[in-house]
Amino acid sequence: MKKINIYWVIAGLLIIIQVFRIDKTHPPFLPEQDFITISNPPDNFYSMLKNSCYDCHSYETEYPWYSNVAPVSWFLKMHVNEGRSHLNFSDWGNFDTEKSNIQFKKCIKVIEDGEMPLISYTLLHLKARLNENKRLRLASWIKSQQKM
Repeated sequence: MKKINIYWVIAGLLIIIQVFRIDKTHPPFLPEQDFITISNPPDNFYSMLKNSCYDCHSYETEYPWYSNVAPVSWFLKMHVNEGRSHLNFSDWGNFDTEKSNIQFKKCIKVIEDGEMPLISYTLLHLKARLNENKRLRLASWIKSQQKM
């Protein structure tokens, strides 16, 4: 009998927490400050950046259906906020040469090391997966964008 009561309590809590929604609005930004607009990548790199990077590292996050379900939505929002705090491609035009080169180096390292995109992200976003060849090509293209 106690197990049934615990299940009801858990179910009730899951229902109640649905009231606490995440904010999915995007802050205003100038498209001309965006990395893709500035760098004008070839189509294949454009796709890689959009599919593998932009959901967590820009103001162009496309929230999936499960972003409406707490507590998953909370984790997702925290993850997006953290990603943007490390790098936000929507603000790229605000970086001076030194900061952009630092960001380029960080991007290259995490891509080459296979740290990005995160495995937890690619499990649900198949288009975001980068095989070794794509990783090396993307890292090489990013290196070509550095300004000295």
